[in-house]
This record gives sequence, C-alpha cells and structure tokens, in this order.
Amino acid sequence: MNIPNEERKTLILTGASRGIGHATVKRFSSAGWRVITCSRHAFPEDCPWEAGPEDHIQVDLADPENTEQAVEEMKHRLEAQGGRLNALVSNAAISPKGNDGERLGSIDMPMKDWQAVFQVNFFAPIMLARGLIEELKRATGTVVNVTSIAGSRVHPFAGAAYATSKAALASLTREMAADFGPLGIRVNAISPGEIDTSILSPGTEKIVEEDIPMRRLGEPEEVAKAIYFLCTDQSSYVNGAELHINGGQHV
Repeated sequence: MNIPNEERKTLILTGASRGIGHATVKRFSSAGWRVITCSRHAFPEDCPWEAGPEDHIQVDLADPENTEQAVEEMKHRLEAQGGRLNALVSNAAISPKGNDGERLGSIDMPMKDWQAVFQVNFFAPIMLARGLIEELKRATGTVVNVTSIAGSRVHPFAGAAYATSKAALASLTREMAADFGPLGIRVNAISPGEIDTSILSPGTEKIVEEDIPMRRLGEPEEVAKAIYFLCTDQSSYVNGAELHINGGQHV
C-alpha cells in the first residue's frame, strides 16, 4: 500500500552503514517509514538500499560547521513530509584505538582525539536535535540517543574518551527529556552491550563466557527492535529512559 508523502513517517538516522545502524534501517523501512541516512561517505553506487541517494546525506559529524550545513539539508529533505520529523536516532560514534588496536586510556589519548570523539558522540546529537526541533514538534516526534554499556563502568576495550562521551550522552538524554518533553517530544536512550558487529574486539568471547548470563552476543536486529519501540506509540509514556540491551551483563 502506497502511503502519501505527507502521511508517511520519517526517521533520520546517523551511523547507518553497518551493524546496529544497518539493522535499524531495515527495521523501520520494513514498517513503511522513510529513512534518511547520514554518513561521512557518499551514497555507494552498489548499495542494495532501495531508497537511493535522495534519502542519504553526506556529513562529517566531527566538523561542527558541516553538521550545521547538514541540518539545513535535512530540513529541505523533510519538506515532502510537510516539514515533519517523526524520529531522530543518533547512532554514529567513533572510538579511536592505539597503533596496535589497543584501548586508549585517559592518560594516553591525544587531546585532539578527545575533542573529535566528543564532537561526534556527544555534541552532534544535541546539535541535530536542537536544529530539527521544529520538525520534531510538528510530528510530536521522538529522539533516541545510542549510548553504551561502557558509559557506566570501565570497559576492557572501549577507550576513555568513548566511554566518557557515552556517559555524558546518557546524562544529556535526561536533560533533553526534561527540556523537550513540554514540546511533545520524547527523548530516550538505548545502551547496547556486546553486539555481534564488525567492530568487536578480540577477547570479547571471554566477556560472553564469564560476564553475560545469556552466554551469547546480542544481535543488531535485537537493538533495532528496541529503537523502533522507543520511536512508536508502544512507548508513548516513556521519556528520559535509558534501555539497557546487554543480556544481563551488569546484573
């Protein structure tokens, strides 16, 4: 069934090219949503995603000026939906490693990397949400920030900058829920644990065996289902929550 443009729900998703983001694209598109994807890279010609480049925005979230430019482009793309945005999901994140792929702690992480990590992982989500606040208001929309299990305790693989940026994003979610809620916009977060994606570090199998009661990795699709829940009426009274998806890792 074809849905008129002005009635079709729209999601803007950062970090859509792999893992959790890719699964989220599939989950929302299968439900009839229009998904506008955002990435540092241009739309790949060999991508099987049926929407095409008209629903992709190339943006470097590490660059504040480019992020602001992308917001204006997003507003333009949303005109077909009457300037309405039903959901904004900030999933993009970076986590620099050492020369041999090792975790970078608070002492050895270069300051330029601290700044880049916080720009992508923390500042970009609030820049996007503030920039699109009118579009979210028109749709009584939702915001979902993707935090991390590393934001609550020291993780053996996630670096200090990544972990603290995700902890800050969790706190920002609470503040946004209080500020955006009176405007009819719900703001929540999901906090994934060890999910079976291409960015898993060697040694994750030990965490699975020793620390996860379910004794398995999570699947990207399981995270995407939780994101979808928070963006639909099934969670209409959920605001300011951080949903932990980790198989009981921290119980």
